[in-house]
This record gives sequence, C-alpha cells and structure tokens, in this order.
Amino acid sequence: MDTVFHCRTGCGACCTAPSITSPIPGMPHGKPAGVPCVQLDEALRCRLFGRPERPAFCATLKPGPDMCGASRQEAMALLAALERATAP
Repeated sequence: MDTVFHCRTGCGACCTAPSITSPIPGMPHGKPAGVPCVQLDEALRCRLFGRPERPAFCATLKPGPDMCGASRQEAMALLAALERATAP
C-alpha cells in the first residue's frame, strides 16, 4: 500500500537545492543549484504551483522520503547529493 507524502511546511528545499535549466518567470536563464527560486514566497511556497508557467522540471518532483528526508536540512542534503550525481 502506497503512503501519501505531503510537502513539509516551510521547507522549499526542492526550490533551492537543484539547478533548473529552463526559464522561470523572473529567472529567464533558470537557476543554479543552491540558489532559492525567485518564485518562493515568504512561507517558502511556490507562487507558480499549478500554473502553466511553472517549469516542467518542477512538476516532475514528487515529495517522498528519498527526496525530503525527515527535515529541511536533510532534504537539502539529499537533493544536493542528487544534483552532484546527475551533473554532466
């Protein structure tokens, strides 16, 4: 049986740790790894969530223990490791 895993409030690790190579409104060249997306609001929530201008890469990210860990710090570390492992 699958367990539903919800985004952690106040995290935003998936909008900070990975690089995004496609344009983002306000970041026409994407963003480097470790840099927060300009679309994160004060509560670390995506202003583009569910909107067509949200990058396809972002829509592919699905929260889960292997990506989010048990804390924001762990999520940042897991996503940074994934970024390094998939870098060209």
